[in-house]
Amino acid sequence: LLFVYNVNVKDVKTKISNKLEPWINGLGAGVVIAVLSFLTFELPLGAWLIFSFGSSALVVFVFYTSDFAQPKNIFLGHLLSICVGILINNILPVSPLSLGLAVGLAVALMAFFKITHPPAAANPLIAIFANVSNDFILFPIVAGSLTLIILSFLINKYLFKRNYPKNWF
Repeated sequence: LLFVYNVNVKDVKTKISNKLEPWINGLGAGVVIAVLSFLTFELPLGAWLIFSFGSSALVVFVFYTSDFAQPKNIFLGHLLSICVGILINNILPVSPLSLGLAVGLAVALMAFFKITHPPAAANPLIAIFANVSNDFILFPIVAGSLTLIILSFLINKYLFKRNYPKNWF
């Protein structure tokens, strides 16, 4: 069976077996990325998926209790980091200095504002190497982050019976 049941007098709690947990986490992450990919390929709105969302999917399923995995950190961390990358890309040419400055500034600002989400530290690199426009903020960052958060909530809470998120904002 997928689940081990512990009966409590007041309610029934569901716990995922330790041997199956890595596979369950992988399933959750895979579903999120598959949905974002489907939206990217099948809808005319634009991209819903960026590379750093793969790491975000890992965080929300494997480390779902950490502050890094909470919706505020996911959304604001990705948003802030892509804005930093776009800003630096508009000011400086691509160079070791601009790449280091962009990532360093994004990391410092996420820590300062207490919205650290480690996968988002890759966003400035994506912004600079791909030379993205401001439109990239809405699609894929805002749309993709919100979709990732909603799917992670639904899967963790209702399918895996986990207490996720600890807090929304």
